[in-house]
Amino acid sequence: MQSFLKNNQSQNLILFFSGWGCDENQFVNLNDTNDNVLILFDYQDLNLNFDFSPYKTIDLIAYSAGVFVASILQKSLPPLRQKIAVNGNPYLFDEKFGLSSQTVNVFKSITLDNYLDFRRRYMVISQEEYEKYNEFQSLRTLESCQLELEALQKFYALYQKEIMSDFDRAFVADHDPFFDLKAQQEFYGAKLRLIPDAKHHVFFRFNSFRDILNQS
Repeated sequence: MQSFLKNNQSQNLILFFSGWGCDENQFVNLNDTNDNVLILFDYQDLNLNFDFSPYKTIDLIAYSAGVFVASILQKSLPPLRQKIAVNGNPYLFDEKFGLSSQTVNVFKSITLDNYLDFRRRYMVISQEEYEKYNEFQSLRTLESCQLELEALQKFYALYQKEIMSDFDRAFVADHDPFFDLKAQQEFYGAKLRLIPDAKHHVFFRFNSFRDILNQS
């Protein structure tokens, strides 16, 4: 696991478990100035080496595959004030609630020849968002992303029984192509908040990570 700390000299920490294939570059449009933000990514291992002791409050946001990773690491984290899921499910590879085998095969089929088509088709809903997505793109290699996907599948098989699904709220896009909306409504119930007219990457709808936490 890799990490990036945005240090604003704050005693409040936002702990962000990003999604598969992500790095910190994809979220630079989120301008948090009053909180420290720790962005986690590249889950080829689950080693989280970070000193949480200086912080008075810690809020957790987990996105996509990061919802699963956060759900199995929660027991090793300090007390969390809020736990928010965004376009993801703790049961990451469950055929109903998580990613179908067909979706996983789509991820495995991404190449240097088709990754831009993948972004436009699955990640964003408009041409404007597509241009922003390419501007703030992940700088990771396809090889590292595929190794991460293999690792996530392995971790899911190993730790499925340790999943903790007690998120306070879940934000789900109405046109997310990866996680079925009806299944998420069934899973999260009254905790679900719908993001209208959006696909999988919804972070252009917010000004900061704190904005997400402040959504009721």
